[in-house]
Amino acid sequence: MLVAQILMCLTLLLMVIGKTPIYLTALVGAAVSAIAAGFPLAGKADITVAKLVNNGLNPVIADMTGVLMLVGIMEATGFLDVIIRKIMSVGSKLGGAPGITAAGSLAAGCIGALTGFTQPVVTGAITGPAAVRLGMDPNKTAGLAAHAGHFGNFAGFTHPTQVAVVATAAIGFGAINVVGAIVGLSIIMFSCVRLMIEMKRNAPEVSEATKREVAEFIAGKGTVSFTIAVIPFIVFIAGFVLGFPVFLVGAVAAILTAILAKVTMAASEAMMIKGLEKIATPLLATISFLFMSAVLNKIGLVNVISEVMAPAVSVAPIQTMLLVSAVAGFFTQSNAAAVAIDVPFLQVVLAAGADPLTAACAAAGGSAVMQYYLTGGPVAALSTVIPVIKGSNLKDANKFQRPAMWFGLLVLFVITLIMTFVR
Repeated sequence: MLVAQILMCLTLLLMVIGKTPIYLTALVGAAVSAIAAGFPLAGKADITVAKLVNNGLNPVIADMTGVLMLVGIMEATGFLDVIIRKIMSVGSKLGGAPGITAAGSLAAGCIGALTGFTQPVVTGAITGPAAVRLGMDPNKTAGLAAHAGHFGNFAGFTHPTQVAVVATAAIGFGAINVVGAIVGLSIIMFSCVRLMIEMKRNAPEVSEATKREVAEFIAGKGTVSFTIAVIPFIVFIAGFVLGFPVFLVGAVAAILTAILAKVTMAASEAMMIKGLEKIATPLLATISFLFMSAVLNKIGLVNVISEVMAPAVSVAPIQTMLLVSAVAGFFTQSNAAAVAIDVPFLQVVLAAGADPLTAACAAAGGSAVMQYYLTGGPVAALSTVIPVIKGSNLKDANKFQRPAMWFGLLVLFVITLIMTFVR
């Protein structure tokens, strides 16, 4: 068991450093540790490698499937594009240049929440240049646009860390997504309001012709009205809130999209399957992380961590979980890599009797908020937006983002504190 624990610690270290493929590292490292612990590969024994792998076949995989079926057909029919452009148009009317960028950030975050990988450049390529033309600073424009990642990671259904945390806590999707949406939106709105105040004090001179051109550019030409395009999404959200199985709600909303778009059932099925191509990464990650989680528990490493952290966990388990997750996200600069710390410690906190939902919010949220603090995302997020917003640079854009991240972490701390006392 000692050898197995050492091997697992090395596995977690490699995942945190990020120099090896994270999902394969979790899978291979967990398998080697389980074998070193003396567990047979298969058979009738109580604990086998095969049985531990099967722990990764969690029901949340079905939820991911339903969500991606809906995303696939909404993208293919143009419904999603219509909704995105409407959001940005409303943002423009409510908050000018900051409103446009914030709306685009939220739209990209919503897409990321559904697909598992937030790409702020999808809307940033449209809203960024438009906001700059309306007089907004390029670096602040890029920083606000890239806040999408916070919303997409923490409010979503398919990000590997979110899925692993939900499955480990055995809570299912629902309330944790609501908490994630509140925290993600608070970060976007903090920077948006900050910029609105700044631009009100020093209003740039922009011609009416430029304003009209920007408005027309954002509106684009949709294939269907917004009223029709948003119906399937409303049905999905309503079913989700009412507690119906996410897989079935996603399937029903996808079929409704096909009917409204007047697409044949054969063609609509192909579109839904196209959406399922996005499940590859979260599926591999879910099985790998939950297999690793099961091995961590069976080889006794969770007990070791529990004994070391017992003083802090016994006094404030949720707050300790939030701190550990935030630090993990800060140093790894990756919500996915932070899972190597988040999941083992979440098991410790749960074993100490913490409320599963509150603990899950702390575990998933800390790293989701702080992963972008040092660089804005070393391989994604801010680094993808900078090239499409002329005049921006990574250092200054990231510097602008940081106060909003602290605010988001404060919001999450307050929410989990309230949840702790209410429950």
